Amino acid sequence: MFDFHVAATGQSLNYLPHYIAAREGFFEAEGLRVTVSVPCPWDLVLEELRRGTAQAALGGIWVPSMYLGRGTRFTPFAQIAARAPLAVVGREKQDEFRWDRLPGKVALMKGSNGASVGLFFKQCLREHGIDPGQLGYIQDLDGAMLAELFHGGMGDYLIVDYPNALRMEVEARGHVVQPLAITGGNVPWSVYYALGESDPQRQELQARFARALNQGMEWILARDPETYAGFLAETFPSLPLSIVLSVARTYIAHGMWTTPRIDADGYRRWQEGIMAGHLTSAAIPYEQLIDSVPTRQWQRAEETA
Repeated sequence: MFDFHVAATGQSLNYLPHYIAAREGFFEAEGLRVTVSVPCPWDLVLEELRRGTAQAALGGIWVPSMYLGRGTRFTPFAQIAARAPLAVVGREKQDEFRWDRLPGKVALMKGSNGASVGLFFKQCLREHGIDPGQLGYIQDLDGAMLAELFHGGMGDYLIVDYPNALRMEVEARGHVVQPLAITGGNVPWSVYYALGESDPQRQELQARFARALNQGMEWILARDPETYAGFLAETFPSLPLSIVLSVARTYIAHGMWTTPRIDADGYRRWQEGIMAGHLTSAAIPYEQLIDSVPTRQWQRAEETA
């Protein structure tokens, strides 16, 4: 057995394949004793990598992207979430929402846990033909605080994680006007990355990890979440079980979990958003940032053409 510690930037429903792989013994079957920590603040995951107390960090690919060539080298090697688990909450009904009405509005977006929420929403704006500079933003505060202030009248839209967006709707504190987990398209939202350059021994352990993670994905995709509702309730006690079940079904239906391989098309798209947010000076070629060896068994034919 090899110890494999993951420092995660949070606990999230889009990380479900990892939790299932641990619960069902898939990591153990690959000879890995996998443990997880969730340090606070989130960026301490980088210190865990640097100290050698973690073999991988779990979080946004924008972090190793912005560090490339500027400091510590972090190398992504596997993907767990292929879509942004976000939603836009507004005051109108969903069928009344139109992207072209957003110029001049104010959007609230949490910034206390990283840059990805703002990066992705602004990318969606550009893809709908809207200059992000035409909106106002409040994005340097905690998500729970912004949700409370939005309910109290601040701003016009709130971009928040999809489960809590549904909870706000149930509690009559807003309407989910754009479920980005459904409509937002593919990006490598959450990935595993390691410290420094890869070597064959590390790649072998990461390949084992990826195989177990893939088993977790396949296990989820083959079942209705109702069949393991007790585990979901235990893992996400802060959310109503009805919402957890609904979100899990949505994620299954709309491609949140595919394979552990970081999708090349989604990667290229997300690199454009990261660059537009000024975290990088240019989009980074896939092979320059990603170690594709641990997930090569899921490599598509078109990637090798």
